[in-house]
Amino acid sequence: MKQLVGALLLIAVPAIAAQVQLDNLESLKGLYGYDAEQPLDVQETFLFEKDWAKVYDITYASPKKGRVTAYLVVPAGDGPHAGLVFGHWGPGNRTEFLSEALLYAEVGAASLLIDYPWVRPAPWRQNLQFFGAPESDHENFIQAVVELRRGIDVLLARADVDPNRLAYIGHSYGAQWGAILSAVDDRIKAAVLIGGAPDLASIFLKSDAPEMVNIRETVPEEDMEKYLQVNACTDPVHYVEHADPTPILFQFARHERYFDEAIMNKYYQAAREPKAVRWYDTGHELNDMQALIDRSNWMRDKIEVGSITEILVRRLQEE
Repeated sequence: MKQLVGALLLIAVPAIAAQVQLDNLESLKGLYGYDAEQPLDVQETFLFEKDWAKVYDITYASPKKGRVTAYLVVPAGDGPHAGLVFGHWGPGNRTEFLSEALLYAEVGAASLLIDYPWVRPAPWRQNLQFFGAPESDHENFIQAVVELRRGIDVLLARADVDPNRLAYIGHSYGAQWGAILSAVDDRIKAAVLIGGAPDLASIFLKSDAPEMVNIRETVPEEDMEKYLQVNACTDPVHYVEHADPTPILFQFARHERYFDEAIMNKYYQAAREPKAVRWYDTGHELNDMQALIDRSNWMRDKIEVGSITEILVRRLQEE
């Protein structure tokens, strides 16, 4: 496996560069194009409401295949509201950030929280195949990003959302898609990347997490090599250097189980200004109250939404 690490450094990029130039933003952008003139065909069902927000279960037409399942959280009032798109971690789903989206609704932001293709229900589900079918996963990854871009269209189709105050928040896989979005979609005015890594090789080849060690011990080297080659063009390290002028906040865990501090620093260093980084004494889930407050303050400064700090303090006092 150590030999594979070195081999990938030499051949993974050239292998993909024959199809997509990893150092060329316009070439990379071509992966995520879609027909924005096609109907969104948004279908919504009211779920529940708070005094300050309504939550809808929606679907909309995917530019790739099937339909996208999502939550739409709409603040009370006429707006114009800031808009947020959320991307969950890999095996999670749209519920991951629902409570946070409700907090943002209270300070004036509408939110869209989608399911990725591999976690949505039948008939629109497309399971990840991992090392058995790397090309299938590649298509799924591209589709997830395109559907997030289409999610921006869903928000902008609303008269109560301000097109100049859009931002993205993503965790783990969601951070990977956020790095891509920040480079290829200039409608995003700020991004928060939570618990992300610069590339898949950092996880599959270098992680000490038991499940990753087991993968290295059981997956044939040629299958691992092919998987990383096929999916290299969605590695976030190729995008964060092109994100400017979109400001990015990186949030990392000091007790991250999937990659070490050197890898996280590599990711941060790859990005250009404007950027910031925050560290937390927690694990990959980054379920730290300070992390929530820090990204709220980032959004307050970048897209002019109110701070959720006062709301959190009030709720703690009420308990």
